[in-house]
This record gives sequence, structure tokens and C-alpha cells, in this order.
Amino acid sequence: MNNSKKTLFDKVWDAHVVETIPDGPQIIYIDKHLIHEVTSPQAFAELESRNLEIFRPEQIVATADHNVPTLHQDQPIKDDLSRNQVEQLTENCKKNNIELFGLGHQYQGIVHIIAPELGITQPGMSIVCGDSHTSTHGAFGSIAFGIGTSQVAQVFASQCLFLNKPKSMRITVNGKLNENVQPKDVILYIISKIGTDGGTGYFCEYAGNVFEEMSMEGRMTVCNMSIEMGARGGMIAPDETTFEYVKGRKFAPEGEDWNEKVAYWRTLKTDEGAVFDQELSFDAADIYPMITYGTNPGMGISIREVIPAPQNESEEKALQYMGLEAGQAVNSIKVNYVFIGSCTNARIEDFRSAAQYIKGKSKSEAVKALIVPGSQQVVKQIYEEGLDKIFSDAGFQIRQPGCSACLAMNDDKIPEGEYCVSTSNRNFEGRQGQGSRTILASPLTAAKAAIEGKISAFESLN
Repeated sequence: MNNSKKTLFDKVWDAHVVETIPDGPQIIYIDKHLIHEVTSPQAFAELESRNLEIFRPEQIVATADHNVPTLHQDQPIKDDLSRNQVEQLTENCKKNNIELFGLGHQYQGIVHIIAPELGITQPGMSIVCGDSHTSTHGAFGSIAFGIGTSQVAQVFASQCLFLNKPKSMRITVNGKLNENVQPKDVILYIISKIGTDGGTGYFCEYAGNVFEEMSMEGRMTVCNMSIEMGARGGMIAPDETTFEYVKGRKFAPEGEDWNEKVAYWRTLKTDEGAVFDQELSFDAADIYPMITYGTNPGMGISIREVIPAPQNESEEKALQYMGLEAGQAVNSIKVNYVFIGSCTNARIEDFRSAAQYIKGKSKSEAVKALIVPGSQQVVKQIYEEGLDKIFSDAGFQIRQPGCSACLAMNDDKIPEGEYCVSTSNRNFEGRQGQGSRTILASPLTAAKAAIEGKISAFESLN
């Protein structure tokens, strides 16, 4: 590679290299370390057992999200394991002088939703969290990725990580998107084309007018699911949309500091002529509203298609688990649960688009529909904008912030054998509850399924 031409990924990565071990990994400095109640207790315990202190507590932000109930958050958590983990987090943060947005705090919410909306996430940063969907923050032009518990301890102790530099990939999508296609559909389409391991070993940059025209919320949805195609992370070059989003937020730079930061952020784009290890491109016109029909995010089709014939034994097994058959029409799938939430799609824009469709309609009597905001700030916006009335009038239930029915770690589980159209990111066997059947979709497609009690193609938004 011509060293004078750098990709966005190269620029941000290289700016964080503290030291390169000859013929080995590099030591990378971490700007922000996000933690929650599930993957941090063992790391805190490891430091205590080795008599080490947290090196830079001011670089850490904590919240409670995975285990928390989404009803009656003002009351003690009933589940022992969940309660213990949340209490442990509170204790560890207090002891180590770490900022915690815990239950009852005005900024509490899903870790990958609160950091961007508070202006903690900024372009050019290195961000880690003991959670695979840390890739969300790459939407700002940062390198953000999930780490394991032992690495959480490593960052606690040194604010650095030993890492081998991943390869670089660019996925370009140009053209005009079809009506009713949301950012979630764009990423589900890409994953359906390249598979769940197409991005393995790579950091992926998303380029082209489709991503340039997306809102920050949309870009976060896309980067969030980079992990679902096996990538280490995803990123989008920061631009005016990014700066506009960050400006004025609680922890965003101000005054002269802001001007200096923006001047630097403007340099964070891939140089003309920089070489990627892999390049892929897609045409926006080929993308329609998507759903998944199997047990991994790569098994996706547009809602205009029928269930395809399995190509191998694992696809056969997936169809069996889902109770679906090759050639079956998508609109024959009767839906009993709809979940609009998760770190993929629980931002205010997601709820606005769902509410716009739902307004004046009523959900199917057969469907239990959950609206789970990603943060207390989003809750506030939902009520201020009157979206709560639209949801309530249509028979949807609004919950309190948390990971909720994305994963069966809290009370919001989907019963065995039931179909749930979910705006989350994973549709593995039992992901939303033992024997549950998950169909991933955009907020708009999910809202439509809740109204009709089945999945169906759009005629028009009106």
C-alpha cells in the first residue's frame, strides 16, 4: 500500500498506536471505555485480586441495561442474578470513582444509545466495551469494537490493548433507495449477500451516497450490525451531518475546543487512491424492505420474496426450527409478538417512523407489541412529541429503557414457538427466549406487522 494514501480506518487506528511489537501486535490507546453490568464484574474482581487500580476512571462511562426490567424500574429487581449484577456495578463504580448512569438516572439507557446522544462518542476516537455491538459508534468515524472480559480488565489497568491490526474493507452503496427502505433494510440486505462471515478479519468502511444521505441514527443502525457479517467493526466518515449531531450535546466539546476538534475531524476521510484489502459495491435500487427467515442474520430476503429452498443442512435445520417451508409466502407467517427496541433501533427516529405508520390505526388483537426506548432521553422525546399517545391509542405498550426482548436476559422473553418481528440484531435459536422464533426487520416493517398480525409488502406508506 502506498503509505502516503490512507483509509479512514488507517488514520484513526494509526493515531492510537502507542507501540508496535516487532513481528507482533500493537499497543493501542483507548479513548473511551463503556461498561455495563454483565461483562464488568469479573474484570473488577481480577484487578482487585492483583491489587491493581483503575488507571483512568474518568475515561470510563457505565450504565445498567442488559438485565434491567422494563417495568417498575423504581422498585427492587425481583430476579436475584439481575439484581446482584446491577448492585455489583453500582458498588464497583462508587469504589473506583466511575461515572454511572444507573437505574433512576436521567441518562440511563442502553450503553450504545446513551454514549452518542450525550456527545460522549466523537469522531476519531477509539472506543471499546465488553459488548459486541460497540461497532455502533463507528458511525461517527471512530474505531469501536467489542472486547472480552479479560480485555476489559486490561483497559481498566492500562487504558490500552494489545491488538493485531485488522484488514480493511469498503462497502459502497450508491443510487436511490426504494420507497419504505430504512437503514436496517440496507444492512440486512448487505449481510444477506455477503453472509455472516463475509467481514471476518476486517474493519469495514461504508461509503457511497446512500450512507452519506443517512441520518446519524441510520448510520448507527448500519454500523451496529457490522458485527453480524463477522466484521470487527464498521465505520462511516464524519461529515456535516455528524458535526451537527454532536454539537451542543452534554459532553460535546465547546468554544475553541469545538473548532479545533472539527478541524481535525474534517481530515478523517479516506484519501483518494487509498487501497483497501477488499472492496464490495451494491446498487440501492436492488434493496427492498427486508426480513430474516432463518436462525442467523445472513438468512434474509425482501418481503416481496418467498421463503427460499435450503442450500445445506444448517439452513434446513434453521427452517425446521422456524417452522417455515421453502416456497412459503411471507404473508402467511402469523405474528404474535412485535418488539421495537434494542441498541439497533431504539432511537427517537425509529419511533417517529413507526408512529407515522401506526397513527390512526390499531394493532392486531393477536399481537403483543412492545415499544422499548433506548434511553431515558428517548422516553422524554417520545412523550414531548406525543408519540406515546399514538402508540397507546393503537394498543402498543411503552416500556422503560433497557435491552429488553433483544436477548433473554431479563423479563421480556418471547414464548416458545411464537414468532416475534424484532428490530434487534440477532435471530439465533433461543435468542429472545427458549424456542422463540425471531424475524429481524426495520421499525417500519415491524410496525406494519403489528397492525396486520402478519408480515406483508408495502403498497405505499399512506
